[in-house]
Amino acid sequence: MSLALNEDQELLQNSAKNFVAQNAPLGLLRQLRDTSNERGFDEKVWTQMVELGWTGIAIEDSFGGFDFGYVGLGVVLEETGRNLVSSPLIPSVLLGATAISYFGSDVQKKRLLPEVVKGQLLLALAGDELPIHSPNHIQTSATKVVGGYRLNGNKTFVLDGHVADKLVVVAKVDNGGVRSQGLSLFVVDKKAPGLDVQRTSMVDCRNCANLTLTDVHVEEENRLGSDIAANDSTSRFARVLDIGRIGVASEMLGSMQAAFDLTLEYLKQREQFGVLIGSFQGLQHRAAAMYSEIELCRSAVRGALFELDNPESSNDSVARIASMTKAKVSDVAKLVSNEAVQMHGGIGMTDEYDVGFYIKRARVAQQFLGDAAFHRDRYATLNSF
Repeated sequence: MSLALNEDQELLQNSAKNFVAQNAPLGLLRQLRDTSNERGFDEKVWTQMVELGWTGIAIEDSFGGFDFGYVGLGVVLEETGRNLVSSPLIPSVLLGATAISYFGSDVQKKRLLPEVVKGQLLLALAGDELPIHSPNHIQTSATKVVGGYRLNGNKTFVLDGHVADKLVVVAKVDNGGVRSQGLSLFVVDKKAPGLDVQRTSMVDCRNCANLTLTDVHVEEENRLGSDIAANDSTSRFARVLDIGRIGVASEMLGSMQAAFDLTLEYLKQREQFGVLIGSFQGLQHRAAAMYSEIELCRSAVRGALFELDNPESSNDSVARIASMTKAKVSDVAKLVSNEAVQMHGGIGMTDEYDVGFYIKRARVAQQFLGDAAFHRDRYATLNSF
């Protein structure tokens, strides 16, 4: 299978690269951090992203999107990753909108997705409930009551959950004391009585939220996937997470490439003992190893994105390539960010140099939606090892 981008995809990637370089330099992230910006992203830049159509890249045209596929969204995320652009693109578009696309009825999708495309609705997916990624540990309950459901439970590390207009909450329905083994998703308004949202600033300068739901009432029309069988709902949710994992890996690819480029430039400029440190063979070998690993990641990410857009792909094939890709990219992100700081020497540990931002983003991204150990174990299980 060819992993080459077509002409339209190349144009989109080049357009995204130029936009990020001109409008979202790395200094913008530093500014957001230093001003303790509670929203965690620049409103002007986000508005421009919406105007460029990025919010509708992977959404079907019948629901207001452009149906350009996950390859298109992936190359955009790769470019935003280069400058560590903080935006609702991952929580709202990659995760939230995808969850609605896979679980919602046509009526629900027509009501919600066009608003996401227009940038008028920010979403956040609330799935995890433990300190680490544990998609099989869903204890949040949805009890059937007159006119809807009553939700109770806790959610952790909901990316940009504090700024979302609506939260897509994963729960298990409780019918008369009998809890369903399948999963249901509920669209919850951030101002709903009984919903407590606590913002948390992460080490990479982005924000997440911890949620507590206490007797939160959700109307029947805001339950997604009410007619989906238990087994199917579990596999659909896994597909949503796999799409998220591949998208995050795309962003990580851009970040590690930028960290490598910064390091390579430093090796060409820094002198020690009267010579450029880039002339030291030991450092050349380490840089060559970094380059090779990044290219392997590029192939893995590109292959995973193409698999998502393949109409004949199965949930199992997507699950395998998603876990393989996330595991590999997480390992290499750690390698590249560590080497980048070490090759910069002592100056690499200072806040003055941008390279430190890349190691922080790498650490958060490694853990998000499952770290390398989680995905190696999952890949082995999927292949009956």
